[in-house]
Amino acid sequence: MIKKIFSLIFILAVGSAWWLMLAIFGGNDQEAEIFVVESGQGAGQVAKNLSQAGLIKNELAFRFWLKFKDAEDKIAAGSYSLPENISIRQLANIFSLGPGNSQRSITLIEGWTRQMMADYLDKNGFSGADFMDLSSRKDHWQEKYAFLADAPAGASLEGYIFPDTYFVDNRTSVNNLIDRSLANFDRKLTADLRQEMQKQSKTIFEVLNLASIVEREVPLYSDKQMVADIFLKRLDIGMGLQSDATINYVTGKGLAQPTFKDLEVDSPYNTYKYRGLPPGPISNPGLDSIKAVIYPTTNPYYFFLTTKENKVIYSRDYEEHLANKRKYLD
Repeated sequence: MIKKIFSLIFILAVGSAWWLMLAIFGGNDQEAEIFVVESGQGAGQVAKNLSQAGLIKNELAFRFWLKFKDAEDKIAAGSYSLPENISIRQLANIFSLGPGNSQRSITLIEGWTRQMMADYLDKNGFSGADFMDLSSRKDHWQEKYAFLADAPAGASLEGYIFPDTYFVDNRTSVNNLIDRSLANFDRKLTADLRQEMQKQSKTIFEVLNLASIVEREVPLYSDKQMVADIFLKRLDIGMGLQSDATINYVTGKGLAQPTFKDLEVDSPYNTYKYRGLPPGPISNPGLDSIKAVIYPTTNPYYFFLTTKENKVIYSRDYEEHLANKRKYLD
C-alpha cells in the first residue's frame, strides 16, 4: 500500500512538473501587441493583467518562473512591444530588460538565400552588409560548429542559416543572430538524423545542398519527399538534376519556367548544363526539406512539374513529361 502511495506521489510530481514546463515554455497563441506596466504595479498585478489580456495562460506558472529567475522585483514600468505567440519565459526576460530593450521577433523564411535574408535584415534594424560579410565563409564558425567540417574550404554559410523566428532586442548583433541560427541548426539536426545520414553515406553538406533545391521546388512535405527521391535517382544514374530553382539562383529572376536563354547560362549552378550537385546550397532549407532528402518517398518517377495552381504532376519518362507540360503549362 505504501509503495502504491509513493508511486502515485511520484506520478503526480512528474505530471505537475511537465504541466509547469508546458505552461512556461509554450506560446500564448496571441498576435503581437502593446502591454503597459503601470508605475507601482507588482508581479501579482502584472500577472493578473497579463492573464486578462490572454497573454499568459496561467498566473501561477508566471509567478513561479519570476521567482525562479529572481525577477519578481525587476519588472520595470513602461510600454512593452510584445511579439506574437510569446511564452512566459520570454515575457519574464522582456520585463527584466525593461521597456527600452523590448524584444521583437524577426522571421527568416524557409528557402530564403543569404541575400534575401540580408535584404530583410536591412529593413529590420540590422546591417545586411555585415550579415553577408560574417556569413561569407565557414572558417569563422567551424571551430564552434563541427557540422561545418564537411563543407568545402571557403564555403559560405548558405544552407546553414536555420530559418525560424528569433527574438531580438537592441543589444542583438548580427554576429549574435548568426550564432543563434547555427546553434538552432545544430539542435534541429538531431542525433537520429545524423546517424541516418551516416548510414546512407551522405554528408551534412550534401544533404543540405539537395535540400536547398527541394525547398525551392515544392512547398508540401509529401511532395518534397517525392521530389527528393526523383533527384536522388537522377544523381545515381548520372542524369542532370535539371532544376529550375538552380537557374533562378543564378539569374535571380524567380521564374516558374526559366527562358531558353536562361537555361544556357554558363554557371556551375546550372543543373541543366552540368550534372551532379551544384557547388553549394542555393537557399537555406527548413527541417522538412532536410528530412525529405534523408527520408525520401520511393516512387517510379523521373520527372515532375508544378502547375499554376501549385499542384505537382509526376511523370515516369520524358515523353510523358512533355505531354504533361502541354496539358498543364502550355
